Amino acid sequence: MSFSGANRVPKAPTLPQGETVAAYGTYLEAQKAVDHLADHQFPVQLVTIVGTDLRMVERVTGRLSYPRAALGGFLSGAWFGLFVGLLMSLFSTPGTGSLLPAAILIGGAFGLILSVVTYSFSGGKRDFTSSSQIVAATYSVLCRSEKANAARQLLAQVGGVTPGWGTATAATPAPPVAETPPPAPPTDPRG
Repeated sequence: MSFSGANRVPKAPTLPQGETVAAYGTYLEAQKAVDHLADHQFPVQLVTIVGTDLRMVERVTGRLSYPRAALGGFLSGAWFGLFVGLLMSLFSTPGTGSLLPAAILIGGAFGLILSVVTYSFSGGKRDFTSSSQIVAATYSVLCRSEKANAARQLLAQVGGVTPGWGTATAATPAPPVAETPPPAPPTDPRG
């Protein structure tokens, strides 16, 4: 996969440019909209997906205890041991035996010990596991002005289109205002 166009991703952080052509509640909907544009040979290099109202969401996945910390440490250490064992077996001389099982066990043991020691230092302040994500409340699809109307027309098929410049919108007529007669002049009670 190669990217053409040297000006696609700016080197310094800058705000995206273009008109909002559609807005969606989830990233998958915005991704589907851009995919729809790509399927219809639209120049998608002019399109940007922008998430607004960002929030960090931490989803608790379970309770953490010494046995769970030990198991997690052993498994991650075993994976590292597998990697090191494979590298070592590439450079070992034939006939010396496989270093792989020993590397997995040694890596698992070090991972288990490190994980249990780290958990014991937490002092029970974080007895749960979790997964964090940055989530946006809305995802806007922006397109450069020269192709914004064409993008709106294509995205009208999948929904989420927002009215923009050059887009005809039906104006709602204002309700008629009833004229009120001017107030009557005050009458003189004497006469």
